[in-house]
Amino acid sequence: MECVFGLVGDGFALVAADTSAVHSILVHKSNEDKVMILDSHKLLGASGEAGDRVQFTEYIQKNVHLYEFRNGIPLTTAATANFTRGELAIALRKNPYFVNILLAGYDKNIGPSLYYIDYIATLHKVDKGAFGYGSYFTLSMMDRHYKSGMSLEEAIDLVDKCIIEIRSRLVVAPPNFVIKIVDKDGAREYAWRESIKDAGVSAA
Repeated sequence: MECVFGLVGDGFALVAADTSAVHSILVHKSNEDKVMILDSHKLLGASGEAGDRVQFTEYIQKNVHLYEFRNGIPLTTAATANFTRGELAIALRKNPYFVNILLAGYDKNIGPSLYYIDYIATLHKVDKGAFGYGSYFTLSMMDRHYKSGMSLEEAIDLVDKCIIEIRSRLVVAPPNFVIKIVDKDGAREYAWRESIKDAGVSAA
């Protein structure tokens, strides 16, 4: 019951995701970070099969770093989105990755942006987006409450409304969420919304 969602505000973009690692009827952990800090000014939130999600996001991250190392300048958010889309399109015809991505970034002289990329290599620049079962609720909440140029406080309030809606309406709702933002000061973790914590395993 994964959920990844994001939005663009006034001078920033944010991505929030559940933190549950689930297989079949088992919850393996509830602190799995599904929002990768791609580089200093980019975030990549992903949902999908756990193996595909981890491998593909790390592959994109390392290639973004390699480009900057070779050329001395980082890829823009739009260029990173198009590179990611291209790699998914190539894989789609060989060995597809079942991974859906929200890519958020901040570029000097351009500002914040958010890109929606699904597992069949569809790419759209959006102001708000969501993937997973939680998207049934978060998209409707954002349609109702989102407005262009939201302040950070307004955006976090909307994210909290979305999380409350997911927890109250989704039959098997993820308990914990992580929120990350990117703005002119860089990409960073903003907050966690936790209802349970992983208990440490005591030695036998």
